[in-house]
Amino acid sequence: MRKFIVLSFISLDGVMQGPGSPEEDPSGAFKHGGWVAPYDDEVNNKMMERLLKPADLLLGRKTFEIWEDYWPKHTEYWPTINQVTKYVLSTTRDKTGWENSTFIKTVSDIEKIKSSEGLDIHIWGSSEVVQLLLEHELVDEFWLMIHPVILGHGKRLFDDKAIPAAFALAESVVTPTGVIIANYQRAGEVKTGSIGT
Repeated sequence: MRKFIVLSFISLDGVMQGPGSPEEDPSGAFKHGGWVAPYDDEVNNKMMERLLKPADLLLGRKTFEIWEDYWPKHTEYWPTINQVTKYVLSTTRDKTGWENSTFIKTVSDIEKIKSSEGLDIHIWGSSEVVQLLLEHELVDEFWLMIHPVILGHGKRLFDDKAIPAAFALAESVVTPTGVIIANYQRAGEVKTGSIGT
C-alpha cells in the first residue's frame, strides 16, 4: 500500500492557485500569481529540498500541462522529476513526450495505484484531484506550506465534499518569513465532545 501525500502552498484563506509565478495559472482572472516568492528563505529552501525527494506523482491534467513544458528543462531544481512516474488523471489526454508519464481516467485507477507496490505518491497542485481524493478517503498525509497572506479568490485546496477525518500534527517549522510548514498524518475519525465537561 502506497501513501498518498498532498503537498501544497496555501494562503490563510485556503487558496493554492498560481504560487510559483504570475504566468503559472491565471485562469479565472486570478491576479496574484507568484504569491510565495516574497516568503522565500533558507529554512524554506531546505524543507523544499527534503520534500522533493524521490516519489511518484499524481497530477491533474491542468497541473500536468503547466509542468510538462517547464520541469523537464529545470532538473537542477528537481533532479528526479524526469525519472519518477507521473500519473495524470485526464479524460481528454492519453499521450505526452514527457518520459515516465502514465494517463489514468477514474477513481478506480487511482485506487489500484494506491494498493500497488512502489514509492509514495505525492500530489502537488491539482486542486480537483486533491478534492476527489478527500471525497474518497484516499489522503494519508498533508505537507502544507501556510503563507501569511489572504488572496480573496482562486482555486482552493478544500471543498465541502471531503469525508470528515482527523489528522495529527507530526512535524512543523515556522520560517523566518512567517510560513508555517506542517505535516499532518491521518489519525482516524473525527472526535467530538463538549468543552469544559
